[in-house]
Amino acid sequence: MIGLSEKGSFLIAIVLYGISLIYGIFLIRAGFRRDDRINYLVLFAGFCFQTLTMFMRGLSFSHCPVHNLYEAILFVSWSILLGYLFLGLHPRLRFLGVYVAPLVFVLGLLAYMPGMDNHTQNLFGGNSRLWVNLHATIILLAYGLFGLSGICGIMFLSCAHNLKFNKVSAFFSNLPSMERLGTVMFETMVAGIILLTIGLFIGAFALKPPEGLRFRGDPKVQWAIFVWLVYLFLISMYRFFSWGTRRLAIGAIGSFAFVMLTFWGVNLMSKIHNP
Repeated sequence: MIGLSEKGSFLIAIVLYGISLIYGIFLIRAGFRRDDRINYLVLFAGFCFQTLTMFMRGLSFSHCPVHNLYEAILFVSWSILLGYLFLGLHPRLRFLGVYVAPLVFVLGLLAYMPGMDNHTQNLFGGNSRLWVNLHATIILLAYGLFGLSGICGIMFLSCAHNLKFNKVSAFFSNLPSMERLGTVMFETMVAGIILLTIGLFIGAFALKPPEGLRFRGDPKVQWAIFVWLVYLFLISMYRFFSWGTRRLAIGAIGSFAFVMLTFWGVNLMSKIHNP
């Protein structure tokens, strides 16, 4: 890897995600009866190149790569892959890679678009730099877990559809049980909201807004609190009000879609996060 640039390493990762996406189509056509080890290794290779990208990025700018849209997308997709690779240690959960690959591929292309890698001014500086990095890293890890929860939701609905309309294929597939998928979906959502709570707590009590600005009126802060409330609602309805797993799956998919579709806009509107 000597002489490999940061963007070159990331481009290799995107290509590997594209290969995984194509291979996933064959796994679907085969009814998930083949071992998904190859797809797991392809995504692992892409994860390694993306990790290298983030490492080189951090060395270049002497900060954790979480300070603009390019870095944020890079970190969220990396978090989703990290969670998948951990879950994929269980052979049947490796099939989540079929749904992970399209998401990280699209996120990679989005991050690679011109204008995404604009350098932003650090308005906090000084002794707050550590807290800024910690705040941003924890919150982006939370979004990655929400993404993984949404992917579990897609797979849950797919399995439910197969059981309803193609029972023979579902019986012979190597997919995980519906119960296990529901458990993983709920637990990743809970872990995500715990991290988001910690990240918001750090922002509220360890950071001071730049002079002339307030966190209370910042669009991205208000948006993050709204996202927190949405996921708290989903968890509460499932845990205490007997919502079915299917409803939770739809909620997980819709909520993460909302996060991805609105993150860019509120980031651009924020004078604190996009100075």
